[in-house]
Parts: sequence; structure tokens; C-alpha cells
Amino acid sequence: METPLDRAFGAHQAMPDDEALRMRFHERLLDAELILLLREEVTGATLKPEVFALESGPVALVFDRDDRLAAFLEAPAAYAALPGRRMVALLAGQGLGLGLNLGVAPSSTLLPAEAVTWLAAMAAGAPSEALGHLRGIAPPGEVPQGVIDALGTKLAAMAAMIGEAHLVSARHDDGTESALLALVGVPEGTQADVAAAVAEAVRFSGAAGWRLDVVFPSEGSAAAQAVARIGWRFELPRPAEAPASNRAGPGTDPERPPILR
Repeated sequence: METPLDRAFGAHQAMPDDEALRMRFHERLLDAELILLLREEVTGATLKPEVFALESGPVALVFDRDDRLAAFLEAPAAYAALPGRRMVALLAGQGLGLGLNLGVAPSSTLLPAEAVTWLAAMAAGAPSEALGHLRGIAPPGEVPQGVIDALGTKLAAMAAMIGEAHLVSARHDDGTESALLALVGVPEGTQADVAAAVAEAVRFSGAAGWRLDVVFPSEGSAAAQAVARIGWRFELPRPAEAPASNRAGPGTDPERPPILR
């Protein structure tokens, strides 16, 4: 079965000079849960990847499905499953490239150590949390279409953790203005990961220099009510809205992000 990573890689391969498609593939790589082949079982917090010496340099092997790992090895092995953004952070700076789905999937490819380090840097930041530093909010101004598409896709993938998502324009205490994404009802323990994923969406959208801050208002709070009144709302897919047919629900296909209104 084809995965979102397969589709993104195939689109990039079909048009290798298209920068947007290249960035989309790398973003899907960070989003995916990746299974890392280990040299031995995990002990404590230490992961020891199995390293393969290739002509291009040493690589660690990852797969985006456990059956692909099994097809590659044809024998039991130790492994660890981590989100792609955490995987590249783990491997960056060790001189290791990344072998993705080698020989077992359409997305089979090798990423050099430099690409792993670059991906880790792209995934490292998060938008600043602006709550408590705002002078006021207003309806959003002009927003690049690439940002809207990137946010729609990313938010759809995290819909289970988000109550509502609204985009507004914010005026800060220092007199500056920025776009502000208000994510309502996000559990406190997941807010850092959600913020990092939002930051990735903006960086990979191609909108260089475009600023986005993020806040996490509590459900029913005055802040949540204010952004709901004047902001653009992202329609997120919900299980109850799934159609009875076999068609995918709105927002579940990465190539068809949710409606923004």
C-alpha cells in the first residue's frame, strides 16, 4: 500500500527541479513515523543504530512501515519507532546518512549526512508563543497560498490533538505585527510537538521571512472566543464526519488539505 511518503517522493522524482515538491517530500519525511534498525535492543534512553558502510558513507536504515523493515531483513531485529523530526535530531552530527525504505518501497532513497543535518536544523525551531505579549488581534491580512496549503495539511494530520484552529493578525507590545495561529484545546503535554510541527509547515512552505506566532487558548476562554469571532478557521477532519463510502474524508489526503474559511 502506498504511503504519503511514497507519494511525496514520487512527485519529487517526477519533477526534480520543482523546489516546492522537494520541500514537501522532506516535510513528509519529518512527519512520518520512522522505524530505525538497531544494532541491539534499547537499554535505558540509548539507541544504537545499525550502521552500514556504503561507498557514499555510513548510513542508518529507516522504514516508514514495519512490514517494509521485515521485507528488508527477512529475520527478527531490534528497532525503534520515532517521528521523523526526532529521528533526524538523533542522527544529526554523527556523520550518518539515512537509507529510507531501501529496496522495498517506491520511496527507496539515500540521504547523505549533510541532508540529515539540514533536516534536523529545519525541524529544530518552534514559533514563539505570543500569549501575554499581544496588544490586539484583527482579521488576518494577506497570507501566502503556500502557507495556507502547508498549514492545512499539517493541521489535518494533527486533528486528533486540536479542538479548533484559527488564523488572525496580531499586534505585539513592541509595535510589530505578525500572523497568529490560535490552536484551541491542545493538551498541554503535546503543545511543544504541535508548535514544532507548525513551524516546520511554515519553513517548508517556501514563504521565506514570513512570521507566524502560535498560542494555545483554553476551550471556552475569552481568547478562544475572540479568535473564533474574527479569525479564519481551518476545517479539521473529525471521525464523526467520515463518509459511509470508501472515499477519504476531507483533510485526510495530504494532497487535498482542509477547507479554510
